[in-house]
Amino acid sequence: MRKILIIKTSSLGDIIHMLPAITDAIHYHPRLTFDWVVEEGFAEAPAWHPAIKNVIPVAIRRWRKHLLNTTTWQEIGAFRQYLQATQYDAVIDAQGLLKSALLAWMAQGKRCGYDRNSIREPIASLLYQRTFSVSRQRHAITRNRLLLAHALDYTIESLPLNYGVAKTHYLHLALPLPKRYIVALHGTSRIDKEWPEGCWRTLIQTLAQHGIHILLPWGNQRERERAGRLLQTGTNVQVLPRSSLSDLAAILQGAIGVIGMDTGLMHIAAALDKPGLALYPATEPELTGILGNSNSHNRLENLSGTETQDAAAVTRRLLELIGG
Repeated sequence: MRKILIIKTSSLGDIIHMLPAITDAIHYHPRLTFDWVVEEGFAEAPAWHPAIKNVIPVAIRRWRKHLLNTTTWQEIGAFRQYLQATQYDAVIDAQGLLKSALLAWMAQGKRCGYDRNSIREPIASLLYQRTFSVSRQRHAITRNRLLLAHALDYTIESLPLNYGVAKTHYLHLALPLPKRYIVALHGTSRIDKEWPEGCWRTLIQTLAQHGIHILLPWGNQRERERAGRLLQTGTNVQVLPRSSLSDLAAILQGAIGVIGMDTGLMHIAAALDKPGLALYPATEPELTGILGNSNSHNRLENLSGTETQDAAAVTRRLLELIGG
């Protein structure tokens, strides 16, 4: 049995993008086991894949804010000690940043990563013992799959894209949910990537005519306030409580469809074979847009630019995709 360490710390979408590469590797090497270093806030997500044996949380974001605290350095020391306790056959940095390369350098095993022409921060490639060329013009999921294939010596040409989590059984939710609902992922990392509230109201009102409820998750105060305003649009709207990633995955799993912005939760929806639309008003989805499992019968589409501006047309397309 060979042990592999994956370094992919953030963001949520990037972590979900790595899952198909794990499925590929297990196809060719069924006895492989994987550990995964990930930011503590996203530690639930890698564990959804059955091939991940240990999830190792790291707290770089929190440590940076408290570098002068003794507790911070104690945590860093404990993390390094834990990482060095296992001998890995390969340590694969799929993040491609100096900070992730330094994490790989702490571990015991042959360090692998992108070469200097393929990586986001070229200096990071100097810390690897094996480097591989993977075009930066490929989709992020394909880049991850190719990197792992190069490192573990196989090809992905005949393999379907499979996140490996669609049949995962999440914890049963105590939260009462409507029978037919869409999850509307209205939050995103930048204001210019948001969909106007008027568009969300059009969506909500139209779906009400079809007997479809709208569930609104939120992750920060701005999103919570917007969800509260949208709640006033119709009786078919429900604002979710603050939820863990696993709870949100369970909610997405029960949905008849999903619509949302450029956010990691949209990629979870894609991994779970949910039909729906991803909206990119200010960015292009070619390199990071949602991709569904190859063998799924459900349809996922990316809309960008002017395609997102007509809320009525977007709503009609969503209804077509979910068969509503």
